[in-house]
Amino acid sequence: MIEVENVTVRSGPFELTNISATIPEGKYAVLMGGTGQGKTTILEAICGLRSIVSGRIRLEGADITRWKPADRSIGYVPQDLALFPTMTVREHLEFALRLRRASRSLLSERVAELAHVLNIGPLLDRRMRGLSGGESQRVALGRALSFRPRVLLLDEPLKALDESTRDRLCELLRTIQKNEGLTTLHVTHSRNEARLLADKLLVLAAGRVHEHPTTDLSARGDVPEAAIVGVSQK
Repeated sequence: MIEVENVTVRSGPFELTNISATIPEGKYAVLMGGTGQGKTTILEAICGLRSIVSGRIRLEGADITRWKPADRSIGYVPQDLALFPTMTVREHLEFALRLRRASRSLLSERVAELAHVLNIGPLLDRRMRGLSGGESQRVALGRALSFRPRVLLLDEPLKALDESTRDRLCELLRTIQKNEGLTTLHVTHSRNEARLLADKLLVLAAGRVHEHPTTDLSARGDVPEAAIVGVSQK
C-alpha cells in the first residue's frame, strides 16, 4: 500500500500543499492531470528524490518519509528513462542488484528471467544506441524490476510510442504487475493507456488528488487536462 498523507512539497516557486492519496496493496493506480500540475513531483516525493516540507509517506504501513531512496524498495521509471549510453542492456538489468551486492548466480538468474519476461534476450549485449523506443522502455522497466521492489512508480513510461507498441507494452505491464503483486502508480496523459491498466483512477487538478471511477475512461483519446474526466480546473 502507498499512503501519501497531507504532503507538502516545494520546488522554487512551485508548491503542492496537503496532497493525500492511497493506493491499496497490489493495485494498479493511474494518475492523470494537466501539464505542470505536479504529477512527477508526487512520484519523486514518494521515491525520495524530492524532500517534503510536511506530511507523511507510508509504504505497507511503514513511515518512510525520511528514508533514503535506496532503502525504500521502490522501482522507478522516469520520463526520460535515464538509461546510460555506455552500458549494455545486461549491465542495466544488473545495475541495482550489483549495488545491493547480489551474488553472481543471482545476477545471472535474474537477468535471464527478466530477459525472458520482457522479450529482450537478443539485446543483452547491445548498448542503448540503436534500440527502438519500445526496446528502451523494456530495458528501463527491467532495471526498475530487477531487485523485486514492493512498489513500482512509472512516469509516462509509454510516451511517444506508436499505438500498437503502447498497447503491447500495456499488456506486458499489466501481466508483470499481477504476477509480481506490485503496488503500482503510473502517470499518463493517455485515456486509452489508463483504461487498459487502471484498477484505480486518480486525477491531480487545482492542487488536489481526486479519485474517479474507471468508467470515466470510456471514451478514446488522450487527456490533456484533468477537466476531461470531470474535474473542474477552477
